[in-house]
Amino acid sequence: MTDLSDQMLLLGAQAKTAADALRSVPAEQRSVGIAAMARHIRAATPAILAANRADVAAATRLVDRLRLDEARIEAMAASLDIIAGLPDVVGQELARWTPGNGLDIARIRTSIGVIGMIYESRPNVTADAAALCLRSANVVILRPGSEAFASCVAINDALQAGLAEAGLPPHVVQLVPTPDRAAVGHMLEGLGGSIELIIPRGGKPLVERVTNESRVPTLGHLEGLCHSYVHAAADPAMAIAIVRNAKMRRTSVCGATETLLIDRAVAATLLPQIAAALTDCELRGDDEARAIVPMVAATDADWSCEYLEPILAVRIVAGLDEAIAHIRRYGTGHTEAIITDDEAAANAFLDKVDAAIVLHNASTQFADGGEFGFGGEIGIATGKLHARGPVGPEQLTSFKYVVRGGGRIRP
Repeated sequence: MTDLSDQMLLLGAQAKTAADALRSVPAEQRSVGIAAMARHIRAATPAILAANRADVAAATRLVDRLRLDEARIEAMAASLDIIAGLPDVVGQELARWTPGNGLDIARIRTSIGVIGMIYESRPNVTADAAALCLRSANVVILRPGSEAFASCVAINDALQAGLAEAGLPPHVVQLVPTPDRAAVGHMLEGLGGSIELIIPRGGKPLVERVTNESRVPTLGHLEGLCHSYVHAAADPAMAIAIVRNAKMRRTSVCGATETLLIDRAVAATLLPQIAAALTDCELRGDDEARAIVPMVAATDADWSCEYLEPILAVRIVAGLDEAIAHIRRYGTGHTEAIITDDEAAANAFLDKVDAAIVLHNASTQFADGGEFGFGGEIGIATGKLHARGPVGPEQLTSFKYVVRGGGRIRP
């Protein structure tokens, strides 16, 4: 079969059949399957690295997101080990009650069914998505970007070996077998009604396309324009360490701070110290910031830019209200942080800032499902329906009502 449309419809049909079969697979067997996938990833390290070297050699941008080494592959496998040990959420009774009509009603957590994952650059998403979907009894169709295709094929080979070892259906995890961009369009049409949720993870053009064109419900984030706000009552040493980590630990992740806001009351003394800790980062500041520390002049576009590079926009603010107003205008609802020893100011920030993740005295780089105890994440959801923040097993479920009537009829 060579026609792409037929190939994609076949993937959808196979996924739908696998989803039906997976509903009767016990949680223990799914755990065994995820642990087996982790072992096979470790065993396939040489093959994965060889494939990744080919991808990296051809890459022109965001190479850090793409590159794998032995430590990153081990971290990938370790995430799967954690996911394998997570409590199963499917079948969990969320609530139970008896209304006046005498019915016994329970709200039960269920899998979604077939999830389509469209992603760029990050090979590790292949393993994370497969394991999180299996943990939540979902089937997944994976469509990686062409820049990471060889790496993702090698990882998927290891995943399939783990599924086979655990006696699980091979179509529980399927990788779109071509980097052809047209495959994305077929997924957005739903593959004949097979796909029930699309999750995009990648750059703004990809996410905008998925959001605008998908005929299937979507879950994802458009941009990670994260702010770190240094309040007047911030501990200086803490502020320096957090800002440095929030920007520079990994500049290419969506949780990297892109704009630093700092109170005018402490800017003259604290901004030079922060700048000294960021000598490997280009600073772009407003007029007040540039009067304190020499840096590039910021333009209006800088306040709305997700750099994903060692570049940081810097703005001096009058206080908490102005910082919140700036975030409200320019933020993307991803992750926002305040650094302060003033509990009242911290609580006001945490209450008033409308973002998926709000932090007090912590780096924005903690915006990660692994750091939240989920083992990994499929992405950070910045919308408000049906999930928000790091998307782990629980966020990949829905629910149904199980009603027992004992012969009752409605009058």
